[in-house]
Amino acid sequence: MHPSEVLFQGTLPPVSIPVCDHYAGSEKLMRKSLALQTELGPVFDITFDCEDGAAHGNESAHAHLIGTLIAGEENLFGRIGARVHDVTSEFFEQDIKIILQHAAQRLAYLVVPKVDSVADVENAISLVNRHANGRTNLPVHVLIETHGALKDVHAIAALPQVECLSFGIMDFVSAHYGAIPGNAMRSPGQFTHPLLARAKLEIAAACHAHGKTPSHNVTTEINDTSVVASDAHRAASEFAYTRMWSIHPGQIKPILKSFAPRLSEVNEAAAILSQAQAVQWGPIQHNGKLHDRASYRYYWTILQRAQASGLPLPDSTSTIL
Repeated sequence: MHPSEVLFQGTLPPVSIPVCDHYAGSEKLMRKSLALQTELGPVFDITFDCEDGAAHGNESAHAHLIGTLIAGEENLFGRIGARVHDVTSEFFEQDIKIILQHAAQRLAYLVVPKVDSVADVENAISLVNRHANGRTNLPVHVLIETHGALKDVHAIAALPQVECLSFGIMDFVSAHYGAIPGNAMRSPGQFTHPLLARAKLEIAAACHAHGKTPSHNVTTEINDTSVVASDAHRAASEFAYTRMWSIHPGQIKPILKSFAPRLSEVNEAAAILSQAQAVQWGPIQHNGKLHDRASYRYYWTILQRAQASGLPLPDSTSTIL
């Protein structure tokens, strides 16, 4: 049996998607992102942006452009999503309808911002399904950036069609009307302020409880890649995030590197799982340590992360992944 059947009996395996989500709003930046994805491969996702990308009065044309690009030949890997206007906007349903009219079968996911409750997400999913042109279970990503969304975060993560929750730090800080200082939107405050740490941990915990992907907020520093790398490392190692936004092409590689498992850990995971597979997933000893299905699940997710990050994998993993 495949590890996903053996190790997750009775439950679905956790979502496995690329660790970097790169946002692009203008046509120029969308096309540059497509070219970079063609060069690097499907190791990062691209999210085309209606919410912040469309100029006033140009909302319909922008949605048509996004749908056309996603449906086009330049989308080699099927790893492009779209963020629509927020649920209260007059353009919310229009964005969904236009984009799915062009690209329902090729869209990787749809991002829904500024929800205020689980009911908002359920209504958004119903709308997506109504316009999905026959596609079922189109993945939906949800931005958690309001008090109401954070309050309902576990219920939102539990919705089957929700694949990923992202933290919208700037709107969340703004929703406190000055009670959280502006420097908490960047490091080190974004990791040390108690209200922000609480929000990040609640989102990560909800995602992991339901096998979904927690996606960390942006780093606004676009010139110093060491800041991006440090933020990504802290998000992964201290807050259990498995994905992060990028807002500049220079941020993509530092994020990929920071979220990728160490090569030694990848090799160890491959060795342990190959040995386990040979004994039909019963207990084994490896380097003097006992392993069973609990640790197999851990090491299988290490290989999933390595694959999503584009790391070279040992030949022995071909029957495991």
